[in-house]
Amino acid sequence: MHSYVGAIDQGTTSTRFMIFDHGGNVVAVHQLEHRQQYPRPGWVEHDAREIWQHTQEVIAGALQKANLQANDLAAIGVTNQRETTLVWDRNTGEPYYNAIVWQDTRTDRICQELAADGGQDRFRAKVGLPLATYFSGPKIRWLLDNVPGVREAAGRGEAIFGNMDSWVIWNLTGGPNGGVHVTDVTNASRTMLMDLRTLQWDDEILQIMGIPRQMLPEIRPSSEPRLYGTALGGVPVAGALGDQQAATVGQCCFDVGEAKNTYGTGCFMLMNTGSQLVPSQSGLLTTVAYQLGHDAPVYALEGSIAIAGALVQWLRDNLDFFDFSHQVEDYAKQVPDNGGIYFVPAFSGLFAPYWQSDARGIIVGLTRYITKNHIARAALEATAYQTREVLEAMEKDSGVKLMALKVDGGMVFNQLLMQFQADILNVPVIRPQVAETTALGAAYAAGLAVGVWQDLDDLRQNWQVDQVWQPQMDADERERLYRQWLRAVQRTMGWIEDSPLAER
Repeated sequence: MHSYVGAIDQGTTSTRFMIFDHGGNVVAVHQLEHRQQYPRPGWVEHDAREIWQHTQEVIAGALQKANLQANDLAAIGVTNQRETTLVWDRNTGEPYYNAIVWQDTRTDRICQELAADGGQDRFRAKVGLPLATYFSGPKIRWLLDNVPGVREAAGRGEAIFGNMDSWVIWNLTGGPNGGVHVTDVTNASRTMLMDLRTLQWDDEILQIMGIPRQMLPEIRPSSEPRLYGTALGGVPVAGALGDQQAATVGQCCFDVGEAKNTYGTGCFMLMNTGSQLVPSQSGLLTTVAYQLGHDAPVYALEGSIAIAGALVQWLRDNLDFFDFSHQVEDYAKQVPDNGGIYFVPAFSGLFAPYWQSDARGIIVGLTRYITKNHIARAALEATAYQTREVLEAMEKDSGVKLMALKVDGGMVFNQLLMQFQADILNVPVIRPQVAETTALGAAYAAGLAVGVWQDLDDLRQNWQVDQVWQPQMDADERERLYRQWLRAVQRTMGWIEDSPLAER
């Protein structure tokens, strides 16, 4: 029995292939960044062909580094940036348009029209989500309405939709030559089109949004043997999970009340609520955490923050503050505090817990005293403050008081941010030894399906602590800083004037 499992992690800024052994250790990794395209303010696109090309290259690269052949892998799991929406031709494999990225706000008007009849929470009871530009359903509708020929091709059964999991799996398993058109329950739960209870596409919502059902992939569990077909000459593609759900599995948050926060392009906190669908009263999302084989689905509450690492990237690429993202910490460390400034990165509107697409980013409190160092520090602090807002909403909704926060993702190697996070939350922050838990979770889902790991206890044994940050901040200081942050957030709202959501 091969004990190596591969994971394709198709993220917002890059695609990588990671190979793990039975202990959950990284054997090899190969990663490539793809272009971010911003055709207009608020629009974000990716070239899906470039992403598929990179996927093939990173698989080859990681296998070469590990000195392995494809058939040394017991299975492959796939994880992906969620909600990023693509429509392509099932006969040729050609996309009709670029992939519309989850951060994109072009569907604002469609969301407003849908909300005019029944409000922003019109579909929430069924799908667990508010009407927002974030989700796939309105993006599909935009493509049908705006890209010539797509609606007709969809009617003929030629134009098919997928998030990036479906695109990658379809291509891996043959593309135009018998590629499997599937998605898993976690990705489907982010489209706004799946009923959380039945785990099926909802005909009523499809009709309201004007989306033909034959465009949609088949919904499957997150982990099932040979479920998604085979790739690379016979390796089972046996697991698929949206990136945040994959990180939840990779962090072994299998018990009710366990939570993780992933610091990537955005920042996403998920709390396991078990077989319980917890409707949010506080601006969180109700989502599927995972479904393993034929077991009942496990649900989660999620707090989604649009801009976290992307803010550091913006300082790097748009303002040329530094050459490498990790240098943000060097600048931030030069100053003892933020100098009185707050940076609210509402570049794509505000996500949880506000869901206001009419907000835009601001820096408040500027004086002549402020330097580049203060701005770098305020950019890092923004992620920690946003996380606290989400955590408070989560405690309110779930009635569970979080005792510690498990963290993962690219930003968790930033000591200053992690310490500030512990300080502002007043709970310990814990980083595991394998911080790339997104890819690990996809590998776990695939490996469970084919018997590399027997059960969840097998996975729990792999989870090891790497570092813990304890809160050190004085309580009065903590509350003063957070109070100022909340004032700053209020200043971002209602900036885009022609948005009816401003009057909500």
